[in-house]
Amino acid sequence: MAEAKTTKKDKKKKNDNKPSTPSASSSSGSAPKYSKAARRFYNEKIREPQRLSKVLAAAGVASRRSCEELIFEGKVTVNGSVCTSPQTRVDVLKDSIYVNGNRLSKKLPPKLYFALNKPKGLVFILSVYKCADTGIFAQMARNQNRLSPYSMTISRVGLCFQNKTNPGIPKPRLFTVGRLDVATTGLILLTNDGDFAQRLSHPSSELAKEYIATIEGSVHKRHLLAISDGTQIEGVHCIPDFVELLPVQPDASRPRIRVVVHEGRNHEVRELIKNAGLQLHSLKRVRVGGFKLPSDLGLGKYVELEQPDIKLLEGNAQKST
Repeated sequence: MAEAKTTKKDKKKKNDNKPSTPSASSSSGSAPKYSKAARRFYNEKIREPQRLSKVLAAAGVASRRSCEELIFEGKVTVNGSVCTSPQTRVDVLKDSIYVNGNRLSKKLPPKLYFALNKPKGLVFILSVYKCADTGIFAQMARNQNRLSPYSMTISRVGLCFQNKTNPGIPKPRLFTVGRLDVATTGLILLTNDGDFAQRLSHPSSELAKEYIATIEGSVHKRHLLAISDGTQIEGVHCIPDFVELLPVQPDASRPRIRVVVHEGRNHEVRELIKNAGLQLHSLKRVRVGGFKLPSDLGLGKYVELEQPDIKLLEGNAQKST
């Protein structure tokens, strides 16, 4: 089966001189496009209020759902009054917001995007932990019932933006985009941008994920055809986008199969391999959308994504939809 490829026509931007949001600036740290006075005018006169739950999540308090629970429990006040509606519109620059008696900072953490080379035995959990040595609030990783050695590495991801040029900015709450099971290694994305994560992980995006499966024993043509035919997973017949047997490596005795899927169902690639009558030795994800895991990125290491990488991921998601 051949992997479908589509081309996206470049669209020229019209009205280049037309001003956009004055508060917008390059996330790469370049100088603001608009003057301080123009941005202040926009924040005071034009900027629209946002939902309270979204503001709390963006500030790194907790996940959107957990923030809603805090609001329902009456632990959030807005301008001195208890607020129990997550849909309440607030402006973090104008309104006084308290969570559990602590005032919400008017400075929001910047949007962060990372690629992590996940090692085997590491599983992400939804709970938010506080790292004792760094104070970073982040989604942590566990190995069985204990925090794994890689937890500290992941927690320190949040330190990358904290320096003398960013005083008073709240610590970020990082979470994963999608998931990888405990035995699977390779590429997983970390961010504190909920909208970005939703666009990439939503089933409608049909974002391609590429895996390298190392097999015990021999692989024949009938095995590849069986994988290509797909299998039933959670009541749905899942068919991979692409399957091929990779050339034998000089330093590896086991055969390897490249499998590309877009469904993203639980243990999808493992089930495809098992249904074909093959025994899986190891599984590694090497690509999400158009972004590939850097070959020099060691296990448990991470790299911050550049704007071209982010646009490439978002472009692939939009193209799929």
